[in-house]
Amino acid sequence: MNLPRTLELAPLGGDLDRVERALEESVRHRDRFLGEVASHLVGAGGKRLRPALTLCAAYASRDGSHPVPADVVTGAVAVELVHLGSLYHDDVIDEAETRRGVPSVNARWSNIVAILAGDFLLARASELAASLGADVAALLASTIGELCRGQVLELQHLFDVERSEESYFAAIEGKTASLMATACRIGGMVSGADDDALDSLGEFGRHLGLCFQIVDDVLDLTATEEALGKPSGQDLLEGVYTLPVIVGLRSSPTLRDHLGRPIPPNRLDEIRRLATSDGAIEAAYDTARSHAKAADEALASSPGLDPEVCTALRRLVDGLVGRSS
Repeated sequence: MNLPRTLELAPLGGDLDRVERALEESVRHRDRFLGEVASHLVGAGGKRLRPALTLCAAYASRDGSHPVPADVVTGAVAVELVHLGSLYHDDVIDEAETRRGVPSVNARWSNIVAILAGDFLLARASELAASLGADVAALLASTIGELCRGQVLELQHLFDVERSEESYFAAIEGKTASLMATACRIGGMVSGADDDALDSLGEFGRHLGLCFQIVDDVLDLTATEEALGKPSGQDLLEGVYTLPVIVGLRSSPTLRDHLGRPIPPNRLDEIRRLATSDGAIEAAYDTARSHAKAADEALASSPGLDPEVCTALRRLVDGLVGRSS
């Protein structure tokens, strides 16, 4: 998804370029090896969805027709560094070999290097957040804790055929939705938005994050490795039973017979087909659409937000839901 094209906000392309330059600067280090490792995924690109949310929240809070001040760019970079640091750690947990079409840090160097580099990115994010004030620093620190909580909760239910939807949503609230909500809140906080606007922006980001993760989990079952930029079907191999699988387990005794334990990689395609039958995919998309609607309603609840920017954010929501549905 091309975010400037989707959102159609005049200053967004230029502001994202500013974020990219600041992001590259933030991971430079006098230790050349640490700088190389820390910049590995920065150079691999990415959608930059989270910093775009910070920028858009700032536009919605002040003026969507002009570039944002430097402190908003700093907030956007801090948010993206948290995301990147979490990816370094996730790839160690998942024993991933690729990320964004390039070798993962753990595969190219080692797990220890990936963990330490991820910690460095989180530290840099915290340093940048502190430069924006105690409230922003506290929010980002709390969000890092939420990312950990969500990931730990997910790990507690590996290969669990009895995993509930409640457990699934509690995990993705932490590991995905919390950072998107924070990305939106930081844009509003740095731009002087009032409490009602901040709450609306945060709720928008939360529901957007839930919608985004559900669609991502569907794509892990249905998309190709080329489309994802990483191996597909990994959740099933790792025993992470996401919403479509949870729905499928309720109606398919055959699927249940295959799960609950590690599956041979050579049977992955067969089990993916089972997991995507009996309406499980459409049921998951229906849930994603319900969160998309809630995201729209959150924007509508604050009349102080710029209407043009809110319309652009609704296009973003529609684009995320429509990635493969």
